[in-house]
Amino acid sequence: QVQLVESGGGLVQAGGSLRLSCAASGRAFSSYVMGWFRQAPGKERDFVAAIWSGGSTYYTDSLKGRFTISRDNAKNTMYLQMNSLKPEDTAVYYCAASGLVRIPTAPREYYYWGQGTQVTVSS
Repeated sequence: QVQLVESGGGLVQAGGSLRLSCAASGRAFSSYVMGWFRQAPGKERDFVAAIWSGGSTYYTDSLKGRFTISRDNAKNTMYLQMNSLKPEDTAVYYCAASGLVRIPTAPREYYYWGQGTQVTVSS
């Protein structure tokens, strides 16, 4: 079984930064496609970013380069650096993983999910 645990969320003022981490179990971590999603109350779960085993990345256009996804396979950990945060970034952030994804922006493509970590950005 694969387990994912997010950390690093919290309260920050608009314009500030946070770095989220996702620690993963399993010997096959280095081969997984990893992704970040977020969900605000009353909203659908939205794609944030994805990273493949070789380091290729993909981001949602709405973030305009403010977020950076990375991974450290030796530590079985994925990261999301969030800069210039806005109140509309407030949400629960989830990490996800799968051995294969055909549509990286679709939550249904990911097999494993973490419990989520709350990010709150004050105005």
